[in-house]
Order: sequence, then C-alpha cells, then structure tokens
Amino acid sequence: MYNKPSYKTKFEKCPLIFALELIGGKWRLPIIWALSKHETIRYNELKRNIPGITDMMLTQSLKDLESYGIVIRKQFIEIPPRVEYSLTENGKNLIPALKALANWGKDMKSFILKNNIE
Repeated sequence: MYNKPSYKTKFEKCPLIFALELIGGKWRLPIIWALSKHETIRYNELKRNIPGITDMMLTQSLKDLESYGIVIRKQFIEIPPRVEYSLTENGKNLIPALKALANWGKDMKSFILKNNIE
C-alpha cells in the first residue's frame, strides 16, 4: 500500500522540485499563463483561453492553485452568479520565471529545428 509522505518530508525537498510539484501537471501552467494575461477573468472565458481543458480539470486545477495561494477566486452574490479568478502576488511573482522559461523554450525549439534533432 502506498504511504503518503509526511508533511515534513514534503517540505524537505529541493525547492525546485517542490515548486514544480505545485505548478506541474498538464493544466496548471496553461491556467497560470492565461490568468497572467488578464487582471481578472471569468470561468468560461478562462476555459475558452485553454484549448482542450475539460470543466472537471479546470475546476480541480483552479481549486489546487487556490489552495496553494497562487490563484484568488472571488464569488459575487448576484443573479446570475458570477465568479472571477486572478493571480495572487505569489502567482504574479511566478510570471518572470515562466517568461524566462518560454524564451528558453523558443531558443531550444530553434536549435532543435536547425540541427534536425528529433
């Protein structure tokens, strides 16, 4: 049977591994990237900005990111109900690192295409 790591063990990991566990996965980075392009965004608009994501995966990923303090969910009590999402300061602090990673990816893509690497 699988034993879940203890709370303490989770935080003894390398900081990079820890960070990647928080933002890793198929959908978290695209969600963070889409949120970075808007001050606030509603659920359906966010979903339209992330091709291929299902409602279930968007909802779960947003809950996870909210629990980590990366995303803020603001619910408005009105008819019809309205919910908006935005990045927290922790989430905004991640954007320069993601931009650097995107630039690195662009350079690597060119390098691989230029050198015919598969």
